[in-house]
Amino acid sequence: MLEFVKVEGGTFTMGDNILGERYAYEDNYREHEVELSDFYIQKTEVTQELWEYVMGDNPSNNKSSKDLPVTNVSWEDCQKFIDSLNIKTGKKYRLPTEAEWEYAARGGKKRKGYKYAGSDKLDEVGWYLLYEYKDDGSGEDKRIEGNSKETVHPVAQKKPNELGIYDMSGNVWEWCQDWYGPYNNNTEKIKNPQGPNSGGLRVMRGGSWINDAEDCLVANRFSWGPVNRCNFLGFRLLSPVE
Repeated sequence: MLEFVKVEGGTFTMGDNILGERYAYEDNYREHEVELSDFYIQKTEVTQELWEYVMGDNPSNNKSSKDLPVTNVSWEDCQKFIDSLNIKTGKKYRLPTEAEWEYAARGGKKRKGYKYAGSDKLDEVGWYLLYEYKDDGSGEDKRIEGNSKETVHPVAQKKPNELGIYDMSGNVWEWCQDWYGPYNNNTEKIKNPQGPNSGGLRVMRGGSWINDAEDCLVANRFSWGPVNRCNFLGFRLLSPVE
């Protein structure tokens, strides 16, 4: 139920200036250099089986498989789960920071520059609802259906990324540890960033089965209130190197 991949630390360019131009939120997507220490990250999203083992219940809407990611969990629910799991195991699990999440999604030191987690073709690595593009010359928006069939899917059914991690693009959004805010404007390399010291929203990453392909890009960011729950939002765990 708990499998982790060791991610060797290193330096990478976090963010995407193209996304900043597209959404006109430059400070929220601005490319900047980040340095991270080693860590372990869960190979899959936390499943309903693991949640039930730790918490004794299952808040998810779709309970058709124990291998589905748990959903309908708020950021605060995740903290209660992690506290209980740490008591059971004696470990120090936590949510990944936003920087750790993006570094792992990009493939860490093994990254090949893909725009999704493990491929430039989202169908290979993720479950999503819609791919949308503008047809050259016609001026009309063309809409292509995705592959999720409007439902969540069991973990690890698609190809993993370069590090052997599954579903970091699509399936369910994943909570990160950080408060949400614009990226730091400091031009110097930042080591192990933790995000803002306070805020009203927590970071979500990865896109989901109900989203467009663009939402599943490795640099895309979203946020929600820490008490909010929905059927397209889950999480995965990080374990620090001790």
